[in-house]
Amino acid sequence: LAALERQVFDFLGYQWAPILANFLHIIIVILGLFGTIQYRPRYIVVYAIWTAVWVTWNIFIICFYLEVGGLSKDSELLTFNISRHQSWWSENGPGCVRKEASMSGIKGLDSHSYISVIGCALEYRYIEVMHSSFQILIAV
Repeated sequence: LAALERQVFDFLGYQWAPILANFLHIIIVILGLFGTIQYRPRYIVVYAIWTAVWVTWNIFIICFYLEVGGLSKDSELLTFNISRHQSWWSENGPGCVRKEASMSGIKGLDSHSYISVIGCALEYRYIEVMHSSFQILIAV
């Protein structure tokens, strides 16, 4: 259920790398549950290996949002450099007020607007870190 919840919020933010990782995680969890119920050792081994990969992925996500090393939360790494989207929580976090200001001189459907977010009770990067920490806790 936690992976499904995370998948929904990653879809809302159009973050393609986490969407792919969450999808694989959901499939492997189903195989792991099937392997446990049917006692299929190969499925259990695959699940155990995936759990190590999953923990590593979540540690990477934590490092990404906390900007450890050369990582930057503002990079397009999680969207595969396809779009400028970022975490859904960056504009819709608890207490956040989103303000749009249209660009001067540009009109029509293709116009872009500047979005500022103020008043957040908790920064979005900490929400993402909590999501990943919770995933690690469940995996362990």
